[in-house]
Amino acid sequence: MSSNSSSPVVETGSVATPSGDPRGSITLRDVTQTYGSGADAVTAVGPVDLEVPAGEFLVLVGASGCGKSTLLRLIAGFEPATSGQVEVSGGVPVPGVTSGVVFQQPRLFPWRTVGGNVDLALRYARIPKAERATRRDELLHRVGLDDTADRRIWEISGGQQQRVAIARALAAETSLLLLDEPFAALDALTRERLQEDLRAVSTDSGRTNVFVTHSADEAAFLGTRIVVLSRRPGRVALDLTSPLPRTGATPDELRGSPEYAALRAEVSAAVKEAAAAER
Repeated sequence: MSSNSSSPVVETGSVATPSGDPRGSITLRDVTQTYGSGADAVTAVGPVDLEVPAGEFLVLVGASGCGKSTLLRLIAGFEPATSGQVEVSGGVPVPGVTSGVVFQQPRLFPWRTVGGNVDLALRYARIPKAERATRRDELLHRVGLDDTADRRIWEISGGQQQRVAIARALAAETSLLLLDEPFAALDALTRERLQEDLRAVSTDSGRTNVFVTHSADEAAFLGTRIVVLSRRPGRVALDLTSPLPRTGATPDELRGSPEYAALRAEVSAAVKEAAAAER
């Protein structure tokens, strides 16, 4: 993403973002989320404080039940925080407006074609009808699904269905993409390929990404920043910046590098320690 001469930029990973531009930024201030009341009350996360600048690829990682998905729902605006403040792009998060969301299951409309699923998302995003076909083809190309627009959902693989879900989320021209363990149900090879595609797409697009996973491998490969959450109630146990380059190296070179091995080991150890820690 380039800048003009009148707009200073700051580097976030490999993405240049106008200085002071809040689009895609996330702020969590003393956020706590509690379910139930009285003796039955359960605090899922908190207190959590995070500042995520625009253009960052943040990975939330931790053991099952630590509150990763709860934080994602708060950022998406699906539910309000019990206490504290959640801001996206400088304001209150609004579902379907301030961010696109990709879930663990693709949640596609089986009666629509691949292209029809993306077209519907473009319609909701208020893209003019005359522009939708071109935009749809661009999105399908971006996720590696050229020439699939006319195929039915049941005619494509699980990995391809998740690609459609990502294309649909990208259809809304938001500055933030949220992904809740989107590759968890896929086989190892498909998962690696989609990780590589997502990493490339995020670098090219300049969007802010928040990715939830319990995998140290996935966190190390994808994130420009990795936050490890403690056991419930989830709190920040580790917050680190990835040393891995976003460009200039192939996926195999990254996964085979000593820097990747060291980062993966550090994240894995932190996840285990955080999950075992006593409150």
